Amino acid sequence: MTATAGAFRALHHGREAGDPLVLPGPWDAASARVFADAGFPALATPSAGVSASLGHEDGEAPADEMFAAVARIARAVDVPVSADVEDGYGLAPKELVARLLDAGAVGCNLEDTDRSTKRLKDPRAHADWLSEVRAEAGGELFVNARVDTFLHGVSDPAQAVARIRLYVAAGADCVYPITAPSARLPLLRAATDAPINVSAPASAPPLAELPRLGATRITSAPVCTGGRRRRWRTSPASCTGGGRPISEDAQLRLFPAGPGRRSLHAGTHEEGTVGDRAARRGRHRGRCPRRAGACRTGGTAGAGARPGRRRGGVRGDGRTAAGPLGRAAHGGGGGARPG
Repeated sequence: MTATAGAFRALHHGREAGDPLVLPGPWDAASARVFADAGFPALATPSAGVSASLGHEDGEAPADEMFAAVARIARAVDVPVSADVEDGYGLAPKELVARLLDAGAVGCNLEDTDRSTKRLKDPRAHADWLSEVRAEAGGELFVNARVDTFLHGVSDPAQAVARIRLYVAAGADCVYPITAPSARLPLLRAATDAPINVSAPASAPPLAELPRLGATRITSAPVCTGGRRRRWRTSPASCTGGGRPISEDAQLRLFPAGPGRRSLHAGTHEEGTVGDRAARRGRHRGRCPRRAGACRTGGTAGAGARPGRRRGGVRGDGRTAAGPLGRAAHGGGGGARPG
């Protein structure tokens, strides 16, 4: 990991209209390498995805495990990595900054929901804490201040605007009004000159519309699967079946292009799945029938492959890949179950 906070900060500024900074969210070192190889200029770990990969619910991963996971991700790639460290785990600013830097992170998400009470923090007290974090970090960390008013069902945008202004004045580099309705983005954009982070939608509005509405940076966030229902939703607050982090393959479909991203597999498929990557590594032999419109099994696995539709990627022995990297269907599109 050789990236610096200065390089990461520069990615947020001087962008052309219609060219937001797109940051996919790796769960682990393997998915981080996939995104870096796909050409994304930086990564932003999602606490929900990392927690799931560690066997915890979102918000339940111990701080030690989260920092260790961030360190593995940062070591695996040469692009900047920003870490979602929730509300800072109750750490004093000096210790929090030291642990982030030791893990190799160049940025962090810090939310204004208290992890223990699940309630919004007092905005002025949180701004004072952010100011201390900024003082400890200097220019070595890019601070993305998450604003959780909409997540908590506060529909009045004035409360989000007040927090945005407080946090930017405290030294936040970027603000993240998570689950803000797209119709409110122009109002939030007018409230600050700082970059604004929004979550990648699984439905309307299209990604291309978000910069026009005021987004500077687009990241992934948990989506709702509604139990057995397969339709993705954009707001964790509206979930009736629980939120699931977006899988690596699903993010590659959500983010069909990104700044600096190169073609994943020129002359073959349009989507990057585990099965496709296995083919590029030589684990698939011969021409994939999907190029002729006939692939229904998640890629041809060669001898030993079992017939029938598979929900995951394909390993070299023809069996379905396990874990977060192998759960999105080869041709799943919008119907693939996230997670």
